[in-house]
Amino acid sequence: MKKFWDNSSGAAGHARELSVERAGSAASIKLVPASLSIGNVTITPATVLAPMAGVTDTVFRRFIRNLGGCGLIMTEFTSADGVLRKKDQKAKRYLHFYEDEHPISAQLFGSDPQVMAEAARMVEGLGFDLVDLNLGCPAKKVVKCNGGSGLLRDLPAIGKIFEAVRAAVKIPFTVKFRAGWNDEEIVCVELARMAEDCGLAAVALHARTREMGYSGNARWEWIAAVKDAVKIPVIGNGDIRSPEDACAMVTQTGCDAVMIGRSAPSNPWIFRQIEQYCAAHAGTASLYDQPSEGDRYQMIRTYFQMLIEEELPDAVGKMKQFASWFTHGVPGGAHLRKEIYESKSAPEILKRVEDFFEARLCGAGALAREV
Repeated sequence: MKKFWDNSSGAAGHARELSVERAGSAASIKLVPASLSIGNVTITPATVLAPMAGVTDTVFRRFIRNLGGCGLIMTEFTSADGVLRKKDQKAKRYLHFYEDEHPISAQLFGSDPQVMAEAARMVEGLGFDLVDLNLGCPAKKVVKCNGGSGLLRDLPAIGKIFEAVRAAVKIPFTVKFRAGWNDEEIVCVELARMAEDCGLAAVALHARTREMGYSGNARWEWIAAVKDAVKIPVIGNGDIRSPEDACAMVTQTGCDAVMIGRSAPSNPWIFRQIEQYCAAHAGTASLYDQPSEGDRYQMIRTYFQMLIEEELPDAVGKMKQFASWFTHGVPGGAHLRKEIYESKSAPEILKRVEDFFEARLCGAGALAREV
């Protein structure tokens, strides 16, 4: 299935219509739905921030929420065993959230049905709106413990987890999974049907296999096959890098919502852009905004300030991690990244960012006055 990742520069990139080549006639375009109900939880709009290890902590989730356009946010995937260990500080940090993050889903991984059920009860008690089972993580250390995508080779074991967790909680229970272990072991349709039979409220498919990792193209036809097989909501995930991609996925697969992972750190505006793009096709707005350099400066400064205020133990590491994403496409960004990587403290990093952008923006202003 064709995807449209080329965001051309200039006016054509600022506001583009889907062409006949992209999705047929304008009348055939299906937009990302304005809302989606998963059990008793309404998600508006039908867009989801994917759970990402080392990324979707409370600071990044609230940061995305404040930019607008994201209907559901999810925690980093969290060990069910860790949730039950009272001294596991990492699990506690992963499951920490604020009231302004609702609706929010907690994602758990593990292989023991009773441990998963008890962890889900604790998640429900903490006030999460949904609980999700991770059957997608391809990391070797997770797979070797029969967690994440490692369970894709044992559908009976997955069924036991489904039944135990569903019986343990009243909040909606969902699952995020990959299409299978490899191209010879595709189980996505069978797994989705089993989820529906066990009473899960929705399924999310990352349309790659475990062996693919994050390489190659996501196979959207697998999402379409799952959508055809079940009546519960299907969330599509994989290779959405623009509003056009989001609508192309809905058009080509019929999925009920889109989930975005790796594109969000490099373009945190993508959810708002999707909302603007869909509103434009509904005749209520212009197409979508492309952030200016000043917007990007405010975005970086806001996120870094939030990290400092949250007093996370790894704030400096987070700043350095996100610097490469946030400065993508910024003229002179390589120099700024070097300064950030050489900094020793969070306040020093923030000052380097402020000095860099203030110099650039003031220079641009002076040049405009001369012209």
